[in-house]
Amino acid sequence: MSFRLRVLWLVILVAVSATAATAWLTLRQASQQINDSATTDRAQLDQVVGRLRTYGSQHGTWEGVPDLVQALRAQTGQRIHLVADTGDVIVDTDTQENRTARPLGTMVGFVDPRPVLNLAALPAEPAREKGVVLAIAAYRTGVLFAACLTRESVPVVASPTSTGVPQFDADLGAADVRDRQGVDEIVDGCRDAAAEPDRDRAAGADRVQDCGALTAVEPLDSCLAQAFTNQISDVAPIPARVYLGARGDPASALAAGPLLAAAAGVATVAVIGTVLLSRRVLRPIDTLTTAAQRLGRGDLAGRVPVRGNDELAELARSFNRMADSLQRGEERQRRLVADVAHELRTPLANLRGYLEALSDGVITPDQELYASLLEEAVLQQRIVDDLQDLALAEAGNLAYHRVTVDLAELLETCRTAHHARAESAGVSLRVAAEPVAVHADPDRLRQVVGNLVTNALRATAAGGSVRLVASRTDTQAIVQVVDTGSGIAADALPHVFDRFWRADAARGRRTGGSGLGLAIARQIVTDHQGTITVASEAGVGTTFTITLPLPTKGRLVTPASVC
Repeated sequence: MSFRLRVLWLVILVAVSATAATAWLTLRQASQQINDSATTDRAQLDQVVGRLRTYGSQHGTWEGVPDLVQALRAQTGQRIHLVADTGDVIVDTDTQENRTARPLGTMVGFVDPRPVLNLAALPAEPAREKGVVLAIAAYRTGVLFAACLTRESVPVVASPTSTGVPQFDADLGAADVRDRQGVDEIVDGCRDAAAEPDRDRAAGADRVQDCGALTAVEPLDSCLAQAFTNQISDVAPIPARVYLGARGDPASALAAGPLLAAAAGVATVAVIGTVLLSRRVLRPIDTLTTAAQRLGRGDLAGRVPVRGNDELAELARSFNRMADSLQRGEERQRRLVADVAHELRTPLANLRGYLEALSDGVITPDQELYASLLEEAVLQQRIVDDLQDLALAEAGNLAYHRVTVDLAELLETCRTAHHARAESAGVSLRVAAEPVAVHADPDRLRQVVGNLVTNALRATAAGGSVRLVASRTDTQAIVQVVDTGSGIAADALPHVFDRFWRADAARGRRTGGSGLGLAIARQIVTDHQGTITVASEAGVGTTFTITLPLPTKGRLVTPASVC
């Protein structure tokens, strides 16, 4: 995977993970708070319903309930609307607070303060109907008594019984003892007012006796329970519905603290994850930076490990190639300085020795001495000129004047130029060439071929031969210089084109040249988009092969000058 994609996926991973985690934690926290709020609302509704049911069951009336509702409003903070099943509003906290009544909330509870008769606590048949009649009469009398006490502001206490029908009485312990006589009078008056005519009791008995015609146990119990409820409904507190809250009220605000804590936790995890992942992704860059810093301080031996095939791996390979090139260049520079110093030391020592001898009068100046000193100076000039050509060629600053050149004619010209030297050495110098045109600098090509011919003549003993060959393929022109000389050892072939290299180390500077000719020749051929190679066998001979690209059609052939 490429570095660009790795970084892209890293960013996507961090962004998606952070977003998903934040959304999940926020949703979870919000859902938890909403559930908690709903649970709280339900608990508040249950509390309000329970308190109202207790009040209605104990007091036998809804009179006086607004005070309780107001206390519940202050305790829950909710709007409370209590409405009877008949549709009459019993109490509304909005009205109590002198504000416009708002739409009712959705939290609804049913308040039924009527007791449920426990038939199991009544005598068995046939006395059960009578027990129901007595329970009806007891509740009607008791609830009317409790309602009267409530209207007179006398505390009421409702004691539970096994039948489910409470027993009502005045709570004199909670009454104002400063007017005990007045309270007793109120209680007595309420007892008298709660007494019902016997005809009402007889009516209830008739309803209960109607259930006796049923034979099955379950239907009889159901009928008796329903008869009890029907006979007390006209005196018991009316069942009511309680509405909690108001529609349109702002929802409970989510607590910001947990959400911020969740977001901060996700951000922390995302930052830590990003740092860890980025360190893993950017570690190769850190390694490259460190290696580059070492390289800048002069440590050319440092390399970076290469892993994978992405952009960073290619950058690491390029860095290693650059470091290799710099190291090789540094080594070549040191070798060049050492070689130049070595090559110039002996001639300069000779010149200095002769000049000091002349100055001291040790030797007598003559024509032969001057000729020797001139030869040494010319040798130094040739080395300096070759070094300059090589430096210009390697820097790409060597000037070329390209024209269309016939290689057959160029080789013949070079043969003519070296014919005299070949004859004096007893070596046959021949040309075997077909007309081949290339686009090149004729002077530089003659410099290359002339250097090869000179080396071949030096390496070939009397009776040997040197051949100059020109041929072509479909895309290339080929020039070969073939000699039958002493050849080059196999282990020396890789160094043929090195600076100051000589096949015969014992050969002197006067006969062996500067040792820079082949290095210059290779650079010139390379600048012509060609190649130069060597093949040799010790004692058999050596072949140098130059390949050059063929020119496009239509170029005119310009004759080459003297080599």
